[in-house]
Amino acid sequence: MTGLLVLAATPIGRPADASPRLAEELATADVVAAEDTRRLHRLTTDLGVGVAGRTVSYFEGNEAGRTAGLLADLLEGRRVLLVTDAGMPSVSDPGYRLVAAAVEAGVRVTVVPGPSAVLAALAVSGLPVDRFCFEGFLPRKSGERARRLAELAEEPRTMVFFEAPHRTAAMLRSVAEAFGPERPGAVCRELTKTHEQVVRGGLGELVAWAEDGVRGEVTVVVAGRPAAPSRPREAAELSALVAAEEAAGTPRKEAIRAVAGRTGRPRREVYDAVHRAPATPDGPEGGREP
Repeated sequence: MTGLLVLAATPIGRPADASPRLAEELATADVVAAEDTRRLHRLTTDLGVGVAGRTVSYFEGNEAGRTAGLLADLLEGRRVLLVTDAGMPSVSDPGYRLVAAAVEAGVRVTVVPGPSAVLAALAVSGLPVDRFCFEGFLPRKSGERARRLAELAEEPRTMVFFEAPHRTAAMLRSVAEAFGPERPGAVCRELTKTHEQVVRGGLGELVAWAEDGVRGEVTVVVAGRPAAPSRPREAAELSALVAAEEAAGTPRKEAIRAVAGRTGRPRREVYDAVHRAPATPDGPEGGREP
């Protein structure tokens, strides 16, 4: 039998946010693959948990080379726990390569849900969260970053970005140039930690705020492109719609009410359109609304 790959979310700030199941998995896994073994040691100390299994490092620099060994552990029936420094493995963190390799090899993969900077920032941003997309880190080079933002300028969903604190001002400036300074956004800093801060406003305002320097872990949330206002219907079009209703046998008053409801236009506007329209043999006749 093959083993089990367990992806476990770790606290993004306070150790108390760790779930009891995370502590259980840390204590019982055959192998714990950690992005930073020193951070893992601090976490287990805070949780009062001992790691009985083998501990290995698994970070961006050795992810490609170490995946094969961890897959071998899984194929030999071991339970492998994967944790990163904060949040969910593989979400802008190491883990995707191992998950993909395990799935291809027919190894079962499960998850210990928990803290997420993406969802926490969305929840407190005050921006629409019914539809959103996660964009991770924008490219560092200005040209590549501008091209990526140009692709996202028409994105209607709320967008979530990660950024390093020392690059936050430059990142916000680029986003404001691409999306416009009035586009709403929020900078979420040090989420769940002692100095948690959420700054909301137009992108131009956020740029001005960030110019003084930003510290700590940063997640940026930006509203999607606002929906274009619906095109106002021309008076002639409204009149024609009423005429079609009347031709089908609907009395004028009910026809005007029906067209107003269908188009979202005020009834008075539809009434005026009908009575301003030039009289035609097939069109509506002038007169006062009954």
